[in-house]
Amino acid sequence: MANALAQEASPYLRQHAENPVDWLPWGEEALARAVREDKPLLVSVGYAACHWCHVMERESFSDPEVAALMNRHFVCVKVDREERPDVDAYCIAAAQAIAGHAGWPLNVFMTPERVPFFAGTYFPPTPRGGLPSWRQVLEAVAAVWRERRGDVRSNQQAVAARLGAAARIAPADALPDRQLLDRAVAEIAHTFDKRNGGFGSAPKFPPAATLLFLLARGERSMTTRTLDAMALGGIYDQLAGGFHRYAVDEHWRVPHFEKMLYDNALLARCYTRAWLAWGDAFYRTIACETLDWAITELGTPEGGFCSSLDADSDGGEGRFYVWTRAELDAALGPAAAAAADWFGVDERGNFEHGTSVLTARSRERPRELSEWRRALLAERARRPRPARDDKRICSWNALMLHALAEAGAAFERSDYLERARALARFLLGPMRPHGELVRTWKDGQPGVAAFLSDYAHLLEALIALYEATFEARWLDAATDLATALAERFHDRERGGFFETPTDRAGELPVPLKEIEDHPIPSGNASAAASLLRLAELTGDERWRELGDSVLKLLARIAERAPSALAYLLLALDFRLAPPQQVAIVGDRDGVLVRVVRARLRPHVVVAAGEPDTVPLLRGRVPRDGEATAYVCENFSCKQPVTTPGELAELLR
Repeated sequence: MANALAQEASPYLRQHAENPVDWLPWGEEALARAVREDKPLLVSVGYAACHWCHVMERESFSDPEVAALMNRHFVCVKVDREERPDVDAYCIAAAQAIAGHAGWPLNVFMTPERVPFFAGTYFPPTPRGGLPSWRQVLEAVAAVWRERRGDVRSNQQAVAARLGAAARIAPADALPDRQLLDRAVAEIAHTFDKRNGGFGSAPKFPPAATLLFLLARGERSMTTRTLDAMALGGIYDQLAGGFHRYAVDEHWRVPHFEKMLYDNALLARCYTRAWLAWGDAFYRTIACETLDWAITELGTPEGGFCSSLDADSDGGEGRFYVWTRAELDAALGPAAAAAADWFGVDERGNFEHGTSVLTARSRERPRELSEWRRALLAERARRPRPARDDKRICSWNALMLHALAEAGAAFERSDYLERARALARFLLGPMRPHGELVRTWKDGQPGVAAFLSDYAHLLEALIALYEATFEARWLDAATDLATALAERFHDRERGGFFETPTDRAGELPVPLKEIEDHPIPSGNASAAASLLRLAELTGDERWRELGDSVLKLLARIAERAPSALAYLLLALDFRLAPPQQVAIVGDRDGVLVRVVRARLRPHVVVAAGEPDTVPLLRGRVPRDGEATAYVCENFSCKQPVTTPGELAELLR
């Protein structure tokens, strides 16, 4: 008999609907039952594409005896981290404080008052590798609650205070100087892997926010080494394009095979900006292949994008993507030897059971590559496909909107811009019923209300779409959204923004502020970046003040942990540059606009179109009937110019 999760929209929650565990979704019923029965909450967090979540579900949550133990001692709650980032963030903070690490699946035991007292990630069905079994964990926690309940409860206030520490950070009196940014780059360099690219050791996650910050700073060696290593490694799908979630090894060779919308959106922006910075056609190719994969595999008819593709298929991880040498021979015939050499496939394999993850030998692609790809993709299409999580998540779709807008403008791809417009209409339409954003949308139904990251990422994306199309409707929509963001999330006492709207602050025991980029740019960093950019486009000081409130609150923390708060450093770099405003009128053939877009200009905002259509164009008129550009900085404007050469001289 199905449990309560059968009624949920989340594909991840529904994956657990047939478990013998009496799962409940996070909400009033579960929380009230814990209080009424004086039982601990067992809050288990995961997501649909998570390989080890599936493993624990098969090994433990499907076991009737284990389920009976869970049901007897706990109120069991399943959480889709993609649907409830607030609960996920709270549980991550708890796991880091209690266990010293976090990940998914994430299992947190809480008092009925929702204060955590034990946490961990994956536990096997029998003890191994130094880990206790899940059954042992359940019995030990139940014993603690039965025998030491008073001790657990007496510590609640101290635990809650620790988990809410980020919301109590006091702001600095002023913005830091640019030397902080130099020190942050030097700190990032200490962790750079010179041999393999990336930062730190295995496992390696795509460091998108760090790369975007380094690109803005003009840093080349760490950036290109990492971009090249990822694009040539197994973390990149060498046949269809698009990136897997992360690499388990230091060489980027073997991935965990789930493909997430947010990774591909962020990395498409990295490769687009790398092409703008250095004109390297290889980076343009990777950016376009990544976007084309996302449009094909995750795009939907109403304009939105699905969340992810599963790591598993046909009963195992990665089986859709890996190859034996014999399979290459069968698919390619006489061409197999050359293809196997290029893709790094041999009889031994580099993955499991003699199979290989495809990699690329070099950046210089052979002429035959397109033929090999066609044949191998045709063969791969016959395999059981990974499951697709088809819920639409506002913030992740906003990240894709941002990527499409930037790539459409940079590469002059009208198809990307049209896809971006359709996505914006979806986010501002079906995902904004009754005028308020929702976090998720599935099967025609809106889900839970939106969080900070949804508002902030969409605000940033709408500004990018305006600068890509110069259609005033997107800047108008951004201004409206910024107003809602300020009203609903701003901390008027300390600055920055709360994760949940102030009118929903009571759902967790402590207020939360998302400050780290894990794995997407934090809501606070994205809010700062978008509000500061909006201030330059509109001249409205309230947006700059709100953006500055985040920087004053978090900049010093970012200096100490630059890789964790790299997107905030990107916003600070923009703020301290200082930015240039470029207003272009009468440029019907786009000659002057192309000058601005000819290279990466991270400290420039641009408006173009007819006079007075947006604030930055007010009072600007063509000189002598010619297209004219006005370049301003620090409240001072240069002499208007009318030729591409003159404009290029004025731009940084």
